[in-house]
Amino acid sequence: MPQHAQHKPSDKPSALLVLEDGRTFRGESFGAEGETFGEAVFSTGMTGYQETLTDPSYHRQVVVMTAPHVGNTGVNDEDPESRRIWVAGYVVRDPARVPSNWRSRRTLDDELREQGIVGIAGVDTRALTRHLRERGAMRVGISTVEADPEALLARVRESAEMTGAELADEVTTTEAYVVPAVGEKRLTVAALDLGIKEMTPQRMAERGIEVHVLPATATYDDIRAVEPDGLFYSNGPGDPAATTHQIQLLQQALGEGVPYFGICFGNQLFGRALGFGTYKLKYGHRGINQPVQDLTTGKVEVTAHNHGFAVDAPVGELTETPFGTASVSHVNLNDNCVEGLELRDADGGLTGFSVQYHPEAAAGPHDAAYLFDRFVQLMESRQGSTDEKKADA
Repeated sequence: MPQHAQHKPSDKPSALLVLEDGRTFRGESFGAEGETFGEAVFSTGMTGYQETLTDPSYHRQVVVMTAPHVGNTGVNDEDPESRRIWVAGYVVRDPARVPSNWRSRRTLDDELREQGIVGIAGVDTRALTRHLRERGAMRVGISTVEADPEALLARVRESAEMTGAELADEVTTTEAYVVPAVGEKRLTVAALDLGIKEMTPQRMAERGIEVHVLPATATYDDIRAVEPDGLFYSNGPGDPAATTHQIQLLQQALGEGVPYFGICFGNQLFGRALGFGTYKLKYGHRGINQPVQDLTTGKVEVTAHNHGFAVDAPVGELTETPFGTASVSHVNLNDNCVEGLELRDADGGLTGFSVQYHPEAAAGPHDAAYLFDRFVQLMESRQGSTDEKKADA
């Protein structure tokens, strides 16, 4: 009878995870040693952990991976979505002992350690995920230096909450930069960086768009200076209800008829600019397997998500706003959550739209890539109407 290989005991320090309701998990250090706090959320993606870690939308969040085995493709230099890892902490069940991929340059454990990200491994992530689904996302602490759960719990309850947090200014670029169009330049877009992922302007560039990425603090004069054919708002972290500057900016643009496209945080800010409210979901949508229906076509897409807030807008109804007629364009088929909005003028022409998910979708899926084509069509159609008005004048 074959004997099973005996694994030597880990020489890594023990680690402690405590949720704000007192639920406690023990494991071993994964990544940097120390202590960290954030909002505990879970991600259902079975791949793409590098993109998850470097997504600025996860700023101040501790990500629990529901896939049990994480890290087996290591870390490469091609897949990061931003300049650094943004998660506040990382929780996995079974980290890969040896990465194996032709693009791998280092282990996930080494990368977390190098960037100072405190994590914990050996945790029953299924039990932790079920707890968060039942109780909702909540604050959490991970520590390799504190062994007393009660002492760590006290610090967890003193840490900042996500509700009411305005975080875009903490993740945005400090200076504007340009992503040139691939091939012939067809259009120019001003993209407000609220926590943008690198693949987003790349998807636009592939369609002949020159993308001017602007800081979250940009003024309307900064946008005008680009002479854009359209305005784009990116994904990003924080509570949309705590944001004012970017909403006022968007309202100015909508008032002047600038074509608009927003994703994720950009969808929530679009909703608030149109007069809708936003609310915090119990545990949010995070992963790459969320079914969404485009109500304008009836098509169902499998999509990538990362959001803890949603727009409170009536499905199946038209809402008159100062900028035109607004309606819900996409819904989540799991919970009927609003996943997209569109705005039309008095003639029924599309002037702006947004989705709550990620059509750039690195590492996938790519069902929603057509939305970038829809943005191109929107800008070209508005160009045409503008040219006609000039000719009439």
